[in-house]
Amino acid sequence: MRYLAAFGTSAVVMLALDAVWLTMMGDRLYRPVLGDWMRKSFDLPPAIAFYLLFLSGVTFLATVPALQQGSWQRAAINGAVIGLIAYATYDLTNQATLTRWSMTITLVDMTWGTFLASTAAVAGYFGSRWLVR
Repeated sequence: MRYLAAFGTSAVVMLALDAVWLTMMGDRLYRPVLGDWMRKSFDLPPAIAFYLLFLSGVTFLATVPALQQGSWQRAAINGAVIGLIAYATYDLTNQATLTRWSMTITLVDMTWGTFLASTAAVAGYFGSRWLVR
């Protein structure tokens, strides 16, 4: 039950933060570079698959070890590492293979992914401790 609470709390926080980020930054950061390569709206099935997989990884690799150690700092560090690696994989691959990609997108997006995963992991840590006593 504790791990489901961690996953759920992380999901709420990540989805809320990412919704704000994508709403604010989509037209400012991504669309000027990617132009018509961007969809007008999200394709829901792959988005759902990403969030389920990513949040499962954050929960299993960051939040669960932090709960076992009793250390929210472990959640923050492990979450940051997961976010950096995952977003770097996407961004650096795109930068290496696409003509419509920029170093600015790479650096900003990797920073965002690092922050987002770390924050989601910490939220999962505290959420599970609060919800399951």
